[in-house]
Amino acid sequence: MKLDWDKVEAMLEKVQKAPRYTGGEMNTEIKDWKDAAFHYGFCFPDTYEVGMSHLGMKILYGLVNQEPDMLCERFFMPWTDMKELMEQEQVPLFSMESRTPLSDFDMIGFTLQYEMSYTNILAMMTLGGVTISSSERHRDEPIVVAGGPCAFNPEPLADFIDAFMLGDGEEITLDVCRTVMEWKKSGEDRAACLRALAKLPGVYVPSLYNVTYNADGTVQAISPLEEWVPRKVMKCIVKDLNTAYYPMDIPVPFTEIVHDRIMLEIMRGCTRGCRFCQAGMLYRPVRERSIERLLELAGSLEKTTGYEEISLSSLSSGDYTCLAELIRELLKKFREKHVSVSLPSLRLDSILKESLEETQKERKTSLTFAPEAGTQRLRDVINKGVTEADLIEKVTDAFNGGWSSVKLYFMIGLPTETYEDLDGIADLAQKVSRCYFSVPKEKRAKGFRVTVSASSFVPKPFTPFQWAPQDTQEVLQEKQRYLKEKLRQVKGVVFNYHESRTSLLEACFARGDRRLGAVLLSAFRSGCFLDSWSECFDFDKWMKAFEDNGLTPDFYAFRTRSKEEVLPWDHIDSGITKAFLWHEKEKGDRAEVTPDCRGGCNGCGLNRFEGVCQYAHVRRV
Repeated sequence: MKLDWDKVEAMLEKVQKAPRYTGGEMNTEIKDWKDAAFHYGFCFPDTYEVGMSHLGMKILYGLVNQEPDMLCERFFMPWTDMKELMEQEQVPLFSMESRTPLSDFDMIGFTLQYEMSYTNILAMMTLGGVTISSSERHRDEPIVVAGGPCAFNPEPLADFIDAFMLGDGEEITLDVCRTVMEWKKSGEDRAACLRALAKLPGVYVPSLYNVTYNADGTVQAISPLEEWVPRKVMKCIVKDLNTAYYPMDIPVPFTEIVHDRIMLEIMRGCTRGCRFCQAGMLYRPVRERSIERLLELAGSLEKTTGYEEISLSSLSSGDYTCLAELIRELLKKFREKHVSVSLPSLRLDSILKESLEETQKERKTSLTFAPEAGTQRLRDVINKGVTEADLIEKVTDAFNGGWSSVKLYFMIGLPTETYEDLDGIADLAQKVSRCYFSVPKEKRAKGFRVTVSASSFVPKPFTPFQWAPQDTQEVLQEKQRYLKEKLRQVKGVVFNYHESRTSLLEACFARGDRRLGAVLLSAFRSGCFLDSWSECFDFDKWMKAFEDNGLTPDFYAFRTRSKEEVLPWDHIDSGITKAFLWHEKEKGDRAEVTPDCRGGCNGCGLNRFEGVCQYAHVRRV
């Protein structure tokens, strides 16, 4: 189908941020449609400025496009004004590169970064002319796949996605593309394609499994429909990041995006074992890129993008083995170009002083620390493994080094939390403020601010807290009011907190079963989309969708799971065993800390696989 671009240009004059839809950015890959045997539409189910900040999209976009017989183009969720015009003018969702409708692609893939983007998936398919229901798609429609962290509980999307890709995308994406490409040539029906995909490592095809339920609504069993279908699907793991694909150039937007800088992934995975952190469990094992490889990538990306900031990306950048040396070499390499280096996701107990001294030679950005909890008892419950002394030492180093702005991330509603733990958050903020004012006035940097952010705890699959209940709305809102009043008394503190009603829905879909697909469809049909944006979120419509389908949020969010309960994601293997997670849950109940596994294997389950984890056979001294 050929797009009427004149009509689109007329629409662009009526919408906010037209560059969200125009394409043509520097470094985009423009391939001739006819020259490619396979056409892949990469879909980010949120707005352009969010999607263009996502590193995984940039990696997979380049990975597919480096294949001479493949083409990958990008799709994003339009904002409300553009969506309304597209529906009025009957303009289908089109790609950024060739402006081709979504339905014309051989395969479309959604990245699942956040549960509150699920209605956007249905909206994008509808706008693009793709049938929502997997079982109702005809042969000529695209195969619909999905990956990302939320794919590890695929069940709420099982009615809509043909196949889920689990684990590292560099390891699995091209195999899936080639399988679909060969199927297109074969002339066989869609079922043949899904069967072929199910035979690939790391691919889960929900239509090949049956789910039964107990009388109380819990899952009874998740069973393959045929003997050859795997009972458990194991994620794919890239063993060596140095040899893994990484883009040497990336599309550079014409408009401002959330993270408008070079994202340099220095390592993947985390050894710390925070009990609330899904990413820390899913992305195990830890793999680091060498300094030589990182300097090569940084040099190329700076040259091809012109960005003046490099962000060292990972779950815990302060844990990178040679962090100070890497920063020193990066600043040395780019000193004449005045390129700054930022350090997100810093742990308080990381060795940071030398790194801070190096980064202050260029522009200073706000430093971010994540104590997560206000008291040592609760930090031990969640296995954060840091102390108040760590925080005071690091912020003192920062303020003495010329920083004036610090962000502190906390969670409220964590298992076993009391109001004493909330008092601890205000107390820590007060002590950070004192650290700043303890620096002699003539040496202090101006513009002091401490931003305290408190998100609501959401229990996630494949964490030790996957069995725990979430606090009710009333409890969370009261805790937010209490903390807001406490922090109002602390000089220089700004308090931000997350909407508790979206956290409730996030908890439902994070731990939901296949029946939630009907709730999702009802909510979408009632007008729900862009739910992560407060101006679009409609809680009442969501509650009506639950009611119409005979389900309640309480069952999914506020209920404690037993050890014996079959969890909706038990047929997925993240590499971490359920026995290990339960053991960690019990240690959390006792506020007992599990040490970093770099110092010795804690038996998470990855030691089952030879050569995957470099710490699997390290004995604790």
